[in-house]
Amino acid sequence: MEKTIYEILGQEIFDKVGGSGNVEKLIHCMTRVRMTIRDYSKVDIDGLKKIEGVLGVVEEETLQVVIGPGKVNKVAQTMVDSVGVKLGDPFPKGTQTLDEIAQQNKAQAKNKYNKPSKFKNVMKSISNIFVPMIPAFVGAGLIGGIAAVMGNMIVAKQLDAATFQQFVDVMNIIKNGIFAYLAIYVGINSAQEFGATPALGGVVGAVTLLSGMNPEMPLHNIFTGLPLSSGQGGIIGVIFAVWILSIIEKGLRKVVPDSIDIIVTPTLSLLGVGLITIFLIMPIAGAISSGLVGAINTTLRVGGVFSGFALGTLFLPMVMFGLHQILTPIHIEMIAKTGSTQLLPILAMAGAGQVGAAIALRVRLRKNKELSNMIKGALPVGILGIGEPLIYGVTLPMVRPFVTACIAGGIGGGVLGAFGNVGAIAIGPSGVALLPLIAENKWWMYAIGLLAAYISGFVITLAFGIPKEEKEKADNYMADHSETAKLVVKETLKRENVECNQVIKAPVSGELIPLSEMKDQAFASGMLGKGVAIRPDSGDFISPVDGIISVMFPSKHAFGITSDEGVEILIHIGMDTVTLDSRGFESKLKQGDRVKTGDKLVTVDLELIKEAGLEIITPIVVTNSADISIVEPVNKLAVNAGDDLIICK
Repeated sequence: MEKTIYEILGQEIFDKVGGSGNVEKLIHCMTRVRMTIRDYSKVDIDGLKKIEGVLGVVEEETLQVVIGPGKVNKVAQTMVDSVGVKLGDPFPKGTQTLDEIAQQNKAQAKNKYNKPSKFKNVMKSISNIFVPMIPAFVGAGLIGGIAAVMGNMIVAKQLDAATFQQFVDVMNIIKNGIFAYLAIYVGINSAQEFGATPALGGVVGAVTLLSGMNPEMPLHNIFTGLPLSSGQGGIIGVIFAVWILSIIEKGLRKVVPDSIDIIVTPTLSLLGVGLITIFLIMPIAGAISSGLVGAINTTLRVGGVFSGFALGTLFLPMVMFGLHQILTPIHIEMIAKTGSTQLLPILAMAGAGQVGAAIALRVRLRKNKELSNMIKGALPVGILGIGEPLIYGVTLPMVRPFVTACIAGGIGGGVLGAFGNVGAIAIGPSGVALLPLIAENKWWMYAIGLLAAYISGFVITLAFGIPKEEKEKADNYMADHSETAKLVVKETLKRENVECNQVIKAPVSGELIPLSEMKDQAFASGMLGKGVAIRPDSGDFISPVDGIISVMFPSKHAFGITSDEGVEILIHIGMDTVTLDSRGFESKLKQGDRVKTGDKLVTVDLELIKEAGLEIITPIVVTNSADISIVEPVNKLAVNAGDDLIICK
């Protein structure tokens, strides 16, 4: 794939600072990429300044490469993506080149619509862990789904085993390449998400498979005394264990000398987390499993609609925690005693509920092309009874559609409970693939249950299960991406002069200060454009023109506004206020909003900025000054908000 201008610019910056291995961490503000450098002797300052697209370089506590608003966030994101870390996270040590590091999994794009919260961050992390695996889920899942249908038809004697069994075996071998070792893949991706060493995360995932355990002397659950079983604790247990690994590993790296770090840190990390996983995480899940056995048997004895709804609703949460394995002995016992398991078709309704919910999400959020394509690839796999792509990649990170899907699974289970005695003659994959295994020619009852779960999942999710922020993201998708397209065109084509007769108003009251007197060299030198600074005496900032919010930094300390005349204006409230992370800044505006002259942009707590030891001086610059004949501030010592400030002709 051809690199974008942002990726090219980011790579050129890395080349001039001694490579990504010479960067400790990287963040950005409204106008510049800020890098903490490990060895300044490797930095080519003159070379940085000569890069096309770099407006200037500021050498302070961090090395600041000035790129300008609108581009800096995209360039910075491509730079951290190429390394496989998040903005502000430590870069990996070593001398890897950018191209070598770029082959690692890239960091997930920031969702600007999600309001930060611990719970949402957890859900987002789960999504980040599983989304990279979705292509493998889809490919292997479709192969496994076909194998499941054929295998079930062989069991039902609808296909000849001598002719088709080897085909089924080959397809299952391919499918199990991911599903049999899913815990390892999850461990690797979890480590990347939490900042641990990926290989160590894979080992932690493999620990839950208990591959080294002596079957003659199995490890026992410390709560119940029963033997531990492979996979106990589930995928959620693996994620939790790797999160603990990241804490232990980071802590050890702070205290272990570099000379023995490669030996001591991984050894102690694996030993500690391995013990926690085997003797705490897995046994706790096992203890819960043992308690659930009695509850499930009681529910089955009650029978009818109630048992169907309860089991169909609770099955997916059980899968998440690896508790579904306790059901295998129940299936086997039911088949031995009655010739079929009535439990399996009911539990299959949980996956059908996920399918209905996913269809609803695709219909309502279809403008979000990435999500829509993800669902499109995962739906056929879900219909065939393999639900991991839909669960972990789509519904669970959003939470609400996962809940509505579980309820829909309960409705499907209730339908089968009402019919009664709808069983499967063998244990096999669920979904449509289970149809050939339904006993006593009652496949049509099972099909009705599937349809009930599909339809109820669709209706309930469409009505109650789609988060507001996901709707906003989808509704604004085209606008956001068209803006990106315009930026690319703007940077790749020769810019033309802007013809305008624009008067920029003062966004706030205060004392006027020439840009040349500012301490910040990026503004003082005029590299970001011509303009003027204001020392505000009020925290109420208004729009200086009629136009569009073209750029809005998440911390709300800086705004880019493109006026209807084509003038691009940057308002940067204070210096280094990005470090406050929006504390003291309150605004309801978002990128893409239209504003009129005098509309309130943001309310700022100036005292909080001062208490943090930061400067409140606010530069107002025309970033496309080079394309405008005259950009001239008014000749005044002070202004009130709304007064004439800058004349553009």
